Amino acid sequence: MDKKQPKIYPTQKKVLDKEVFIFLALFLAFFCYLGSEMGVANMLNTLMNTAYKLLMETVLYIMAIAVLAGAISALFSEFGVIALLNKLLSPVVELLYGLPGASAVGIFTTYLSDNPAILTLADDSNFRRYFKKYQLPALTNIGTSFGMGLIITTFMLGLGRNFGTAVLVGNLGAIIGSIVSTRLMLSCTKKLYGKDAPCEVSDDGEVIDIHHYRVVRDESTARRFMDAILEGGKTGVDMGLSVIPGVLIICTLVLMLTNGMPDGGYSGGAYEGVALLPWLGNKLSFIIQPLFGFSSPEGISVPITALGAAGAAIGIVERLVMLRLAGPHDVAVFTAMCMCWSGYLSTHVAMMDALKSSHLTGKAILCHTIGGLCAGVSANLLFQLFSMF
Repeated sequence: MDKKQPKIYPTQKKVLDKEVFIFLALFLAFFCYLGSEMGVANMLNTLMNTAYKLLMETVLYIMAIAVLAGAISALFSEFGVIALLNKLLSPVVELLYGLPGASAVGIFTTYLSDNPAILTLADDSNFRRYFKKYQLPALTNIGTSFGMGLIITTFMLGLGRNFGTAVLVGNLGAIIGSIVSTRLMLSCTKKLYGKDAPCEVSDDGEVIDIHHYRVVRDESTARRFMDAILEGGKTGVDMGLSVIPGVLIICTLVLMLTNGMPDGGYSGGAYEGVALLPWLGNKLSFIIQPLFGFSSPEGISVPITALGAAGAAIGIVERLVMLRLAGPHDVAVFTAMCMCWSGYLSTHVAMMDALKSSHLTGKAILCHTIGGLCAGVSANLLFQLFSMF
């Protein structure tokens, strides 16, 4: 009698396949390289000391900003500021992005919080009614372009008194990048779905016209004010906690690849490294310098980190500014790329899956990669233009 064959699921793999050996080879090669340059003991100590320093000096600062930003965003939502801005800016959104004016709500929501916040809106049947089928997947691109925007902006402003213009230019660059990313995505989805197919909408629940009404707490004004602040602050705490893995893991490794050996030699202290990324930056300076205008080769580490985690990227910016390896020009480009990319490689897959468009994830990532590069180039050119006046 034939044995019953086990059901094979898409996520199952053989115990031993080439992936295991390729991963082991790359993993060992990476840490053997670090260990050969720094010494194994120094490498391990630097890993732990850098992660600890980042936790105490960077993560807690980001969390404090996130708590304040969360409270402000909750107040803006509760007392109609976001609804007002949505009503005023809807025509502009339709013109620039080719999306319904309701998308303005998603822009403000993600700017005040993080990329996945737009999924809460997309899950609302009343919100989805404004969209055609081809437009809905582009919410991932437009939402990601503004993710953590308020936190990034506030953080950059806190780095120096002369960074106001740079941060403004960075925000403008991120807007340009978001337009490129969203429009490219729409061109892909329009070919797939056509421009007339309606978005699938569930009729469950009460339908609210978000252009004319907004939902508020059923409490007194004072109680609404206090609840909005506290709940918004709690959201900021959750966001601050959520950036810890990205900052400690990604930022630690990137810093070790960015910083060099201290004057007295390796000691296992925090922020020591092998200076691989600056070496690569020097080799590619003929491309990077005209595009982004970085003051030092170390600047390339910021956008690379922003691919995985914006919180980790802005932590690197702080250190570059302290070491005078970055100035206002760099901050403008960092702001644009950190906001526009805002860790999209770590969120796009889940966001596209939530929108039931996982088959378009590759296209969304490609479009957003191009959008982020355009954001950095735009910020570079705009800052040079502003500097003339």
